[in-house]
Amino acid sequence: MKNKYENVPHLGDKHRENINEKADVQSIKQAILNNLFYNLARLPHSATVNDWYLAISYTIRDMMIKKWVNSVQEITEDIKVVAFLSDEFLSGPQLEMNIINLDVYSEVSQAVQELGLNLNEIKTAENEPGLGYGRAGSFAASSLDSLTTLGIPAIGYGIRYEFGQFKQDFQDGWQIEKTDKWLSSGNPWEILRGDISYTVNLGGTTQSYYDEHNNFKVKWTPKFAIKGIAYDIPVTGYKTNKINLVRLWKTEAIESFDYDAFNMGDYLSRLNEKIASESIGKILYPDDEPYLGKHLRLSQQYFFVSCALQDLIRLHLLRWKNIHSFSDSFAIQLNSANPAIAVAELMRLLIDEHQVDWDRAWYITQNSFSYTNYAVVQEALKKWPLPIFASILPRHIEIIYEINKRFLDEIWLKYPNNNEKLSRLSIIDENDQKYVRMAHLASLGSHIINGISERHTELLKENLIPDIFELYPERFRNITGGVSHRRWLLLSNPELAELISGTIGDKWIKSFNGIKQLEAFSNDPGLIKKWQEVKFKNKNKLADFIKRYNGDSIDTSAIFDVQAGRIHEQKRQHLNLLHIITLFNRVKKEPSLNINPRVFIFSGKAAPGYFIANLIVKLINSVAEIINKDPDVAGRIKVIFLPDFNVEKAQIIFPATDIAEQISTAGKESFSSSHIKFLMNGALSIGTINGGIDEICREIGDDNYFRFGLSPQQISEKKTNGYNPMEYYNSNSELKDAINLISSGFFHKKDPALFKPLIDSLLCRDEQMVLADYQSYIECQTNAEKLFRDKKTWTKRSILTVAGMGYFSSDRMISEYNNLIWYASTS
Repeated sequence: MKNKYENVPHLGDKHRENINEKADVQSIKQAILNNLFYNLARLPHSATVNDWYLAISYTIRDMMIKKWVNSVQEITEDIKVVAFLSDEFLSGPQLEMNIINLDVYSEVSQAVQELGLNLNEIKTAENEPGLGYGRAGSFAASSLDSLTTLGIPAIGYGIRYEFGQFKQDFQDGWQIEKTDKWLSSGNPWEILRGDISYTVNLGGTTQSYYDEHNNFKVKWTPKFAIKGIAYDIPVTGYKTNKINLVRLWKTEAIESFDYDAFNMGDYLSRLNEKIASESIGKILYPDDEPYLGKHLRLSQQYFFVSCALQDLIRLHLLRWKNIHSFSDSFAIQLNSANPAIAVAELMRLLIDEHQVDWDRAWYITQNSFSYTNYAVVQEALKKWPLPIFASILPRHIEIIYEINKRFLDEIWLKYPNNNEKLSRLSIIDENDQKYVRMAHLASLGSHIINGISERHTELLKENLIPDIFELYPERFRNITGGVSHRRWLLLSNPELAELISGTIGDKWIKSFNGIKQLEAFSNDPGLIKKWQEVKFKNKNKLADFIKRYNGDSIDTSAIFDVQAGRIHEQKRQHLNLLHIITLFNRVKKEPSLNINPRVFIFSGKAAPGYFIANLIVKLINSVAEIINKDPDVAGRIKVIFLPDFNVEKAQIIFPATDIAEQISTAGKESFSSSHIKFLMNGALSIGTINGGIDEICREIGDDNYFRFGLSPQQISEKKTNGYNPMEYYNSNSELKDAINLISSGFFHKKDPALFKPLIDSLLCRDEQMVLADYQSYIECQTNAEKLFRDKKTWTKRSILTVAGMGYFSSDRMISEYNNLIWYASTS
């Protein structure tokens, strides 16, 4: 048989060559073959898809190296650098994004094609990094993208989790969790920095003493120590010479093999210590409900911030600068309260390791840190039980007590005899069991505190930490969130991106404010027609994906109504289900009813220990099983639950969506990054009054947003006056019928009482105001369906929605961070 590679130059006869960041097709093709041979020891005829993926990725990485080395070198120069501390980075697949950013897409595609391969097939071999799942991780990834594109030097610091959160699957409709072995096939983007490692101490005891100069000192004798090893991942920006990095820390035991212990017959106990040490970095977001889970989560958070701060001090001292000027070198952003222990750790490093006096250390600390808060309710403000905290970090609890004492002494002078205010402001919560309030620690240890939407920032000031705002109003900023439009539009929706560039030019890719120019073309019949064609192609792409994934066929002319993200009572997937069941009931009562066909698509994960959320998952699948088989609604209602929601799936789902469900309880969302991603791809949104809604409606126009439900103020009033969900149940026949159908066991005949806990929570408490918002939601859905029938008007509103998204680019967000908080250098 003829070998299709017989005309390719013999790899062994050709020395390996450096490849430029802007190479021609032939050079790229040869570099891929070289990487296949020299890095993977494979010949083309025996290479797997994963081998080709790795070879292509190594080639793209090689094209970055020169820029990357130059950028890393800048970090040791006399410039101010952003250090972004985040315990998650929801970065998504890297190969295609890096190819786009390096501006070599056509060359790489052609090179791959000439090798007899398909780039789209190769991309599927990439395991999505198991480094993040939630909103903070999404913001972290978009922030690094924009920092690089804008030429701002930055290092993202996090944990190199061996396993991601979990792989979600379904068994008999229930969620089951499987291990996310994202590193199992290799990660070509990371580079091990074995020479960059730090020791992190945990547990033990402290002893205070005075040194020979009569200075007060504390010695920490840890129970055990672990080592953090650096792994660097390059972060490209769009058509820029800057390449920043994410530095992730892998946990290792201090000694992998203890010969003395082995010879003494005690190797098993030493092996247990090694396993315990390395378990700290095993998994993203372990369940922190049980005691051991809390212990692990706190250890994780301390581990990575300690490594990060030791690294930053090392880099600062490499500049031949005094430790006292540390805050001039780095602007450290705390991405949520999770890394807030960094405040106490920097104080420890400065005081105990670098002999800085307390007042100077506190000045350096406050001027180094700034803090992004994501919480919307008091319960979401992170705090740790004091006994657990003290057992893991005995030196840090002493430092926190000292910070708290000095702070409360100042407060006492300002508000004498006001014990309630002191109690609210204290870092130590003593109302019941003692806790360490991490949001308080982050707020006091930072010079700037920011919310992530206008409503959210006001909530911080008025409800969450009002006493801190009263003391330090000058510290508070609002910086409304944003996402990377290059990933979530340019990469995810290439046909739409091409159409936009063909209409207004391609400057919007670099400067997303330019997308506003689309407004002028919203009535253009040619653009409207092409816009509809792109949406239809994207819906077909999602339909094909669903068909391959679970065998379901769906009507691409139907409304694609999507709710994607975390499964949670607050997200109110059960409100969405009540609407679906209401439509089902209407059709069953009147089979000739004329409704626009709808495909309801759910995707998202429930926390493994969250019973009601897992029951909602089961209900969605049970409803889907019954409705999808019912001949009366066939072709009119379809329910799909795509498991294992992640960035890769989102990049298929968002461009195909007609209606995006953002239906969380009003006032319970600080800002939804997924909401912006839907709108950026031309979906119209049905939503409640939550963080970001004011900015969205201001930018896209109120007419282009389907708003429903009670306001946060109305919810508060109803609860204050004694909210009774049974009143809504008894007074609304369609709502009653929908709930009764679930209660009857219609959707689970084997166990009719299966969903009773969920129904009881709605009828007895309804903390998320599902029943109160039901009728408004139904009416809003009816209005959306009516508009969808008017294809021209719907498409015009879709165009106007995308045109209004310029404000929500992470480029704008990062520019504000730098202009208002960091003042980092730019190039």
